Amino acid sequence: MGDAELVLRAREGSDTAFAGLVARHQATVRGFLRRTLGGGWAEADDVAQETFLAAWRTLRSLKEPAGVRAWLLGIAWRRAQDRIRSSRRAAARDAAWLDQVETPSGIANEDRMALAEAMADLAPDVRACVALCLADGWSHGEAAAALGLPLGTVKSHVARGRARLLKSLGGPDDA
Repeated sequence: MGDAELVLRAREGSDTAFAGLVARHQATVRGFLRRTLGGGWAEADDVAQETFLAAWRTLRSLKEPAGVRAWLLGIAWRRAQDRIRSSRRAAARDAAWLDQVETPSGIANEDRMALAEAMADLAPDVRACVALCLADGWSHGEAAAALGLPLGTVKSHVARGRARLLKSLGGPDDA
């Protein structure tokens, strides 16, 4: 069955026909997005998924059913441009925030980078507890309320996270 027939059946409500279009064109769309976005495959796959969702919602707007591949790549291109613009805005926001943050003097950039890497190695819930309690000065109770975690869990996450950070950064881990 050709693309045009699959499009016509999908327009009539056939999930199977649309699944056939996805199966036929997903490698092309994903490959295009991986090359276009230049990031990880996960980001390209996310945008590909957004592309196929948008295609399903707007399938009736496709004027030439036989040209579905080009139409899908056009949607993918617009979604990729949106993602690139969004990433640039986020980077600009992050840079502006970093310019405003007061950092202690005397800390070398290498040490800051090492700390960021060590933080990235922590589990997300442990990292959140450490960030709030140690970096931002929140009490354990405030962090527990904000994160929706039991107080004891926050305390243990902070203690274990601190120990792992100290060990990763070459400090004593028994403090």
